[in-house]
Amino acid sequence: MSTAPACRISNWNLPNALTVGRILLVPVYGWLLLHDGGHDPVLRWWAASIFLAAILTDRIDGDLARAWNLITNFGKIADPIADKALTGMAFVGLSVIGDIPWWMTIVVLVREWGITLLRLVVIRHGVIPAGRGGKVKTTLQSIGLGLFSLPLWTFPWESAWRAVSWIVLVVSVIVTVVTGIDYVIKALTLRHTSPRAQMKRERRAAIAAAKAAERARDAADRAREATARARDTAVRARDAAERARAARRADAAGRAEAAGRAEAPGRDLPPGRDIPGPNPGTRP
Repeated sequence: MSTAPACRISNWNLPNALTVGRILLVPVYGWLLLHDGGHDPVLRWWAASIFLAAILTDRIDGDLARAWNLITNFGKIADPIADKALTGMAFVGLSVIGDIPWWMTIVVLVREWGITLLRLVVIRHGVIPAGRGGKVKTTLQSIGLGLFSLPLWTFPWESAWRAVSWIVLVVSVIVTVVTGIDYVIKALTLRHTSPRAQMKRERRAAIAAAKAAERARDAADRAREATARARDTAVRARDAAERARAARRADAAGRAEAAGRAEAPGRDLPPGRDIPGPNPGTRP
């Protein structure tokens, strides 16, 4: 009995639309923040409002996707990209107008976009969704950047507001670095434990086994050739030994015959003839 295939979730849904809308708000926020060098209090309030609205869509689209079971691979990839685009614009804009140092912005951007590229590299092995640490990092960054987006110089107790903003932002940078290291570990683990990695290992093992079998066949062929050569050498050695023994026997027979002729010189004279000897009447 066949079962009906599972319904594939479409990427055209409300959570993904909110994610795309958050990406579209990034240039609007950047223009409001940078206009007039960031010295217009009204535009800074508008910039902070746009930033807050974009951050709220991040929370809403995630809740809706989980509640309505609309989690898609597009959402898993686009959601962190939207977060990084918004926070990246905030870090760069605030550094341009001199509210936060550039080294902090560079550290955060290298981590954020480096992790994004790492996700795209390992996407063949699987998708790494945003973890709890990433959400904590995003929340801290949102609070710190939202505070710095406000015209703090118009607030009462400005120094207290700035101290709180700095504390939150510094903690967010620390969490950003720590979660970046955690993502790298997850990516390396996924790259070595995914079904694709297992298939690649099996394919490499099969290729290695085939090469080993080929080398074994070659070694067996060489061994057979060496055995044949040794057998031919043994045959030639045996033939040479036989010829040497035959030569020695022939030589020994020749020497024996010569010795026999030397010991019996009269054996070859005709019958009735004696070997001449000394005259007994003669005196020496």
